Amino acid sequence: QVQLVESGGGLVQAGGSLRLSCAASGRMLSINVMGWDRQAPGKQRELVARIISGGSTNYADSVKGRFTISRDNAKNTLYLQMNNLKPEDTGVYYCKSVSSYGENWGQGTQVTVSS
Repeated sequence: QVQLVESGGGLVQAGGSLRLSCAASGRMLSINVMGWDRQAPGKQRELVARIISGGSTNYADSVKGRFTISRDNAKNTLYLQMNNLKPEDTGVYYCKSVSSYGENWGQGTQVTVSS
């Protein structure tokens, strides 16, 4: 199994920036994909960004050009740099890993963007 702990959420004004971090531990070598999902109030959880083990990345159309996902393998940490935040980015952000043992999720971190 993989354990994931997010940090870095908070309250920010529209146009501001935040950086989320996800510290991972456990069966790290088994991980194929890591990413960030988010869930806004009353909405389904959606993919924000993900990074494949080879380094390729995918982003939701709504965050392209504003968010950047990265991974520091030496620190076993996943990041999400979020710039030019918008009120519609508000939600709980979850770190996720996909490995040969299945999917694992962190507890989530709240991001609130005020207009």
